[in-house]
Amino acid sequence: MCERCHALVHSDQLGRLAAEAKSLEAKGDPHQARERWMMGLPLLPPNSRQAGWIQQHARSLEVATERLQPSPPSENKWAQRLGPVGPIAVLLAKGKFLLGAIFKLKFLLSFLAFFGFYWAMFGAKFGIGFAALILIHEMGHYIDVKRRGLPADMPVFLPGLGAYVRWRALGVSLETRAAISLAGPLAGLLAAILCFVLWWKTGDPLWAALARSGAVLNVLNLTPVWVLDGGQAALALSKFERIILLTACLALWLVLGQGLFFVVAIGAAYQIFFAGDLPSHPSRITSFYFIAVLTALGVLLRMLPGKGFGLN
Repeated sequence: MCERCHALVHSDQLGRLAAEAKSLEAKGDPHQARERWMMGLPLLPPNSRQAGWIQQHARSLEVATERLQPSPPSENKWAQRLGPVGPIAVLLAKGKFLLGAIFKLKFLLSFLAFFGFYWAMFGAKFGIGFAALILIHEMGHYIDVKRRGLPADMPVFLPGLGAYVRWRALGVSLETRAAISLAGPLAGLLAAILCFVLWWKTGDPLWAALARSGAVLNVLNLTPVWVLDGGQAALALSKFERIILLTACLALWLVLGQGLFFVVAIGAAYQIFFAGDLPSHPSRITSFYFIAVLTALGVLLRMLPGKGFGLN
């Protein structure tokens, strides 16, 4: 949308996509129709009524697509014809469905393995608390993706390494990608604050350790390099905004005395001098979002006892 006249810049392209989507809906193809509607979403202002309508309509088309999925054919007749080997044949035929169910459980199974790993390292209480903190971080990404009407899978956990949420961008803008990347650290910040409050109320050092561990991990995750959340968010920043981010990180390092922010500052410097192409439409709000989450995490770390991930 033009900032001066408030007219839709991509009105012709939006009209073409809408016409194609309506035609596909009339032909009874909600899946392809949904794809056409979603292709128009990045061309609209995120908070516009048109964007909200597309997201809501896309969800209804997704439901319609699921209803059109063919139901499995009846197996009773041919199973009876096979006599004693019928049950075995049915079991083999259902193998692919059983495998599908197992893969749908990868979220739960990987989370249990993740929890087991940290239980073995730090004990049951810290292990489950730490795993829950990572889960909340990943659910921040997942919820933000889903509320935008975009497809996403539940988180998958890698014991000892971390976790990730797989989602399909479908041509969304860099600003939207950045917002989704920062939603995880924001959720992690809120979880760490909750642990801080519980420590403040109870005096139990376990809650302090969990709050510090969660804050440390989310600060490190905001380092703007590689596939970390900070690296994805930095793609939406101009060179000037990256300089502002570097300055903020150095200030947090000096004022709060938290060396982690020097690490983040190194990542910001890399984005300024060595990163690839700059965005054609940088997002100023992303820089404010980025710095606000970093600052809140820094203040939380400054108020907590101990260092690193220890219980001291």
